[in-house]
Amino acid sequence: MKNQDVKFSRDTYILAFAICYKLNSPESFNICTTLREEALLKGEILSRRASCFAVALAVNQDQVGKAMSIFSQIMKPESITCINLNILIHIHSNMLETLLAILKDAAEGNLSNFVKRHKFSEEVLASVREKVKDIPNLLSRFERIYEKLQASGQVTTHSLDALLCYTPREEAIHVEPFNKRIVSRRTSHSLSQSLLAE
Repeated sequence: MKNQDVKFSRDTYILAFAICYKLNSPESFNICTTLREEALLKGEILSRRASCFAVALAVNQDQVGKAMSIFSQIMKPESITCINLNILIHIHSNMLETLLAILKDAAEGNLSNFVKRHKFSEEVLASVREKVKDIPNLLSRFERIYEKLQASGQVTTHSLDALLCYTPREEAIHVEPFNKRIVSRRTSHSLSQSLLAE
């Protein structure tokens, strides 16, 4: 498409970054980075979903600095995918104290029942456990936090890959017209009969 001088749409970037993420190779990372930089140079705003694929690919390729840079440019990083990517970035950059503070805040935050709580992937939390397993102090803190997250229903069984590749349903609003007439004003018969008679 690029060679044919076709303008990329929002969905095209998502698709291109998703393909690069699934290929998960240094070459696909370079392609993703190039596409992203060209889009930003053109002044295009990339969607959060496309950026999440780019962040995940950068983490998979051990390009943590690049992942942090892309993640910092995401406008609203409150989605379940972004939160789990942030945890992965902290794991790979060895910011374990900050990581545990984020998890503790999510587990113990004084939120109303009406406020949506952050959810964490079991797979990502297993990566945290693996990272802190050799540090007894951090491991015991993590286990306490994990129990609180589990008790409050903030742990999901979906993998990060499943969260990234989730396709949201189209939110089509099917509303009947408000003043839909079923009786003809002129003949007082049903509208369908009036239309057939004329």
